[in-house]
Amino acid sequence: MNKQDLVDAIAAQTGTSKALAAETLDALPGTITATVTKGDTVQLIGFGAFSTGARVARVGRNPSTGAEIQIPAAKTVKFTAGKAFKDAVNAS
Repeated sequence: MNKQDLVDAIAAQTGTSKALAAETLDALPGTITATVTKGDTVQLIGFGAFSTGARVARVGRNPSTGAEIQIPAAKTVKFTAGKAFKDAVNAS
């Protein structure tokens, strides 16, 4: 499914215009990004939750040379699938 297919499906399911469905879909990633960047969690009941996590600094290895390298600590994005989403995927 590509973006246009998703817009068509949203418009058909909600009974709105394709233009409004596309505008809403375009606003979604920016809104989620802005909220998660602030440190808040975005929870979509039945689908899942987007949040931030932390990776600690660690020592890794360069696969080409085998030399040790320092990997700095970093923030990461986490997605936790909701129960309904997991159940739907496992049922198919």
